[in-house]
Amino acid sequence: MPTSIASKTRQRARRLRHEMTPVEGILWSKIKTLWRSHGLHFRRQAPVGPLVVDFACLSHRLVVEIDGPSHDREASAARDVERDTYLRGQGFRVLRVSNADVMHDSESVIDTIIREAQR
Repeated sequence: MPTSIASKTRQRARRLRHEMTPVEGILWSKIKTLWRSHGLHFRRQAPVGPLVVDFACLSHRLVVEIDGPSHDREASAARDVERDTYLRGQGFRVLRVSNADVMHDSESVIDTIIREAQR
């Protein structure tokens, strides 16, 4: 069954899954347990149209993006707005969390993800 995800995007997602940043790894280790505790199934480095998002819960139409220091730059911020606009147009809610929050308060990040998914 063909999908609307381009082969190039699928390959990029596969590569990114193998090259996760340490912060993505920390959040993934916690977010993947939400299936058992809350019935939330997330995919990591998931293709959505032409984009690859950090984490996606397709059943709840929720995308979680981790923003590092590079997202503070004007060009990156503008690209984030474009990505968020596209994702919202596809029916997703976008939750952006900072590297620092994941590193220093990951339990609060998980609580926020759960609340957002249950909205």
